[in-house]
Amino acid sequence: MDSTNALGEFLRARRELVRPEDAGIRSAGLRRVPGLRREEVATLAGISSDYYLRLEQGRDRNPSVQVLRALARVLRLDADATAYLIGLARPRPAAGAARPASRARASRQAERVPASVLQLMDGWANNPAYVQNKVSDLLAVNTLATALSPNYVPGVNLLRAAFLDPAERELRRDWEEATEEGVATLRTQVGPDIDDPRLVELVGELSVRSDRFRRLWARHDVQPKRGRISRLHHPQVGDLDLQSNKFVISGTDGLVLVVFHAEPGTRNAELLGILGSLAAPVDLADPARADQQRIDEP
Repeated sequence: MDSTNALGEFLRARRELVRPEDAGIRSAGLRRVPGLRREEVATLAGISSDYYLRLEQGRDRNPSVQVLRALARVLRLDADATAYLIGLARPRPAAGAARPASRARASRQAERVPASVLQLMDGWANNPAYVQNKVSDLLAVNTLATALSPNYVPGVNLLRAAFLDPAERELRRDWEEATEEGVATLRTQVGPDIDDPRLVELVGELSVRSDRFRRLWARHDVQPKRGRISRLHHPQVGDLDLQSNKFVISGTDGLVLVVFHAEPGTRNAELLGILGSLAAPVDLADPARADQQRIDEP
């Protein structure tokens, strides 16, 4: 990652993903570069080739919103990616500038999960739930979430687990879709703050250890956090399809509460209920439950 030229990297990556024919350009013979040429992007956006070159090289960092929207149209960006592009061009602190101590303390404070959210999660016996930060570090989970995946424990990074843990890949029937979405969401969450130490550490490790992550990160795809269907193959209950919903926690630095549920009355709801009963702690003061526990034990 080049934190000093995030705008130029994004433009170059997205330019290489646009096919000439999709931009109305007839391609004759072999082309030396994938996607559009710089001069083609400039012409289609109505700016000079020299100016566009300066943008990609990071020699001009203050394009107007009008120019950025014109480039977004040429690069076929959706509304989310266009907003991300405009955000990259906003003024930023000088590279290497230290963050004020007060800001660092505020950031640590903002990563604390509110007690009310923890109480809410603990009260959901039928809904796996967890809280994560901008770079997908898990900060809090409830009991049913841990039963859903052994990686749902505080301190685990979900992206790292998805790309590097074979058990997590086996759990996820939609692993390719989930990892593609996870990388795009990570880039969206951090925005232009790509020199964040935790992000640099995570991207560096995954780029070295996972070819797939390296390719996906280089695409500069952008996607905000959205609810989705998670398709799992759980070792205890089998195939399980769960809807996930994501809620930004107010008063925090972008912490997100993720909650899973199954449609009532479906096989998925039944399987989730079975998983919940398997994960529930046994009250040995209850003779009936204690007897059942002894029967179930080998």
